[in-house]
Order: sequence, then structure tokens, then C-alpha cells
Amino acid sequence: VQLQASGGGLVQSGGSLRLSCAASRRSLNYYTIGWVRQAPGKEREVVSCISSSDGSTHYADSVKGRFTASWDDATKTTYLQMDNLKPEDTAVYYCVGDPFDRCDLGVAGPHSVWGQGTQVTVSS
Repeated sequence: VQLQASGGGLVQSGGSLRLSCAASRRSLNYYTIGWVRQAPGKEREVVSCISSSDGSTHYADSVKGRFTASWDDATKTTYLQMDNLKPEDTAVYYCVGDPFDRCDLGVAGPHSVWGQGTQVTVSS
């Protein structure tokens, strides 16, 4: 497994969680690091995307102002800080790494590496 995600759980509406995703090999380099979520009966949604070309971070409108994505190059770990969580944030969250610049292309591509997913449940 090249990406290990953790940090999901059950939280009340308005609460916070921080997801982590670590690359199992420090030698791995990803041009794009993103978080994608999948809720039952809904389409997959790109939550955030970090581009190593300029360090910019992009967010879905649904999470702007509430979620913060970051990347620690020293530890090859990406984080997703989720604040003011809402029931509609309930989903399985996946971290995705890609060797190409894919923030404008939906993050995931044929060469992407996916973490195993972590469940986030927000109760009302």
C-alpha cells in the first residue's frame, strides 16, 4: 500500500476532524495530491487538490472556508483539516496522489495512487 489514510470517525455537526495520508515510501513524489470523497448514492467529489507546481491548493465550493489541505514534504504526508463539519460531509474520504498535474483534470487519472479510504460520519 503506497498511501495510508487515517483520522476518520464519528463527529457531531459543527465538530472537527483531521485526516492524514502518508506515503509508505519517502521516495514517492506526487505532482498532485488530492482528497476525494464518495457518499452513498452520490457522485464522487473532489474535495481538495494541491499542485506542487506552485503550491496552490484548490477546494470544492462545498468545503471552502471549512476545510484546509496541506502537504508536509519532509514526511510525505498530506492532511485535511475539516472544521464546522456538516451532515452532508458524511462520506468515505480517499487521498489520491498523481505524478502529473491534475488539479484541473479532476485529480484522479490512470496513473493515480489511491489511499484505502477512511469513513467520516457527521451526525446532526
